Amino acid sequence: MKTIVLYESKYGAARTYAKILSQKTGADLAELSGTKAGTLGAYDAVLLCGGVYAGKIAGLKFFRKHASLLREKRAAVFAVGLSPADEATLAALRRANMTDRLADVPLFYGRGAWKHGSLSAGDRFLCRLLHGMLRNKAPEAYEEAWMPAFMNCYGKDCDLTDENYLNPVIGWVNGQ
Repeated sequence: MKTIVLYESKYGAARTYAKILSQKTGADLAELSGTKAGTLGAYDAVLLCGGVYAGKIAGLKFFRKHASLLREKRAAVFAVGLSPADEATLAALRRANMTDRLADVPLFYGRGAWKHGSLSAGDRFLCRLLHGMLRNKAPEAYEEAWMPAFMNCYGKDCDLTDENYLNPVIGWVNGQ
């Protein structure tokens, strides 16, 4: 089965996972921004690796736009973010991102990295606002799973990536 791994990565963790997936499965690798829908015709399976930013999975706009083409193929999404890799995070991402045309697309998740020094000025500003809102709350009062991870990583670099998050995805690519 011929597979392509597409990725959209603002700060690098989704790209890292996509490269590992390509190496471990023999799938072709392409950055989403340079990919045309016609390219997908040569593949039996399409996997998107996208970073999670403000609860949204990067690259899903492309998947939605080309949902009719993707229905003819095996398609899946691997989301990368700071939140814990658990069922609650997966369920929240599915509710927020995988509706309508994407409701039946398999969704996988792995933790990413936070590179404080690499944040764009706009992202730094937004993160500073978030940090200001959260710093006066007791950790047990955090309402969202991403909040403790954000507070633990804020102001420094954190790498939470782990190749083991890819095991279910590799199984999917291999048809298991």
